Amino acid sequence: MRLWGNDYNRMEFAGAFGDLGTLIPFVVGYITLNQMDPVGILVAFGLFKIFVGLYFKTPMPVQPMKAIGGMAIAQSGSITPGMIWGSGIFTGLFWLLMGLTGAITWIERVTTKPVVRGIMLGLGLSFVVEGLGMMKTQPVIALGGVILTLLLLNSRRLPAMLALLGYGIIITFIFRPNLVNELSNCCIQFRLPELTFGKISLKELLSGFILLGIPQAPLTLGNAIIGTVAENNSCFPDRKVTAKTISIDHGLMNLVSAFLGGVPMCHGAGGMAGHIRFGARTGGALVILGAMVVLVGLFLSDSVAFLFQVFPRSILGVILFFAGVELALVVKDIKLKKQNLFVLLVTAGIAMWNMGVAYLAGLILYYGLQRRWFKV
Repeated sequence: MRLWGNDYNRMEFAGAFGDLGTLIPFVVGYITLNQMDPVGILVAFGLFKIFVGLYFKTPMPVQPMKAIGGMAIAQSGSITPGMIWGSGIFTGLFWLLMGLTGAITWIERVTTKPVVRGIMLGLGLSFVVEGLGMMKTQPVIALGGVILTLLLLNSRRLPAMLALLGYGIIITFIFRPNLVNELSNCCIQFRLPELTFGKISLKELLSGFILLGIPQAPLTLGNAIIGTVAENNSCFPDRKVTAKTISIDHGLMNLVSAFLGGVPMCHGAGGMAGHIRFGARTGGALVILGAMVVLVGLFLSDSVAFLFQVFPRSILGVILFFAGVELALVVKDIKLKKQNLFVLLVTAGIAMWNMGVAYLAGLILYYGLQRRWFKV
């Protein structure tokens, strides 16, 4: 992977952190609430970020599956690590089968542009709303982060992301001066992931399939596969991907992650928008972040939940907000034909509630209008 000059290097490095707004909260939740070993989670994430960056050569994100992660964290008292691994196995097998049989290719073929753009707009607006919610925890600090980002958004000499992360860390140390001493107590210890073979009961496997895996499937289809393919091919027409490739990649990624003790992972149009918004243009950004995540997992896994505290929640909200804005801007290439605009807006509105329902509703609406079953 070639690097062209210092500005290029800085932008790729800055863009590597464009997905932290979704990565850190879920990882911390899995570790602190679900009591999962951080080694497996971080090593799996890191290895696949490196692999994806080298293979696809675009800033293809690797992030936690949100439906599974949200349910597991919200119901941590009843969701066991075995159930989470079970959902990863289900997800892996399902998308591997969808890719190898070609079923996902047929789905991609019948999915129209207004529906895809509606899903991406809905997801982008969801990120904006979620980012604003995180920013409300420290509104003054968040406002400073927004202003800083706007001033440096197109700067190549000082990328906005690097300035934003530096600003957030300085704020953390100002409000928590004892953090320096606490950080000095971080334990450096080399550990490898423990394989999960024999650690998952049949009951946990089935529960993970039904309670976590199945509800995730529609979201993965709409955002992580259809949306990601559209975002990637729109931004990088010289490095196109197919739904089949992404589906198979999801399958392999989740099967390996589950057996390493990791959590269900996916790609996502929102994560890609975040990487792009803050400067990433190649897979080098993912290689950079992946290498860092692997090293933290192998050597600092016992301190990772504490280390992530140096990034204020409000600053993660700023990152998420701008990623959402970037993703929502995909609607600019939709021709303002009334029917297309209607499908796009209805799909986007439903997508802010449920991605799978939005996908089905958008398809029914689009083809219903084409066949004149109803008019707008």
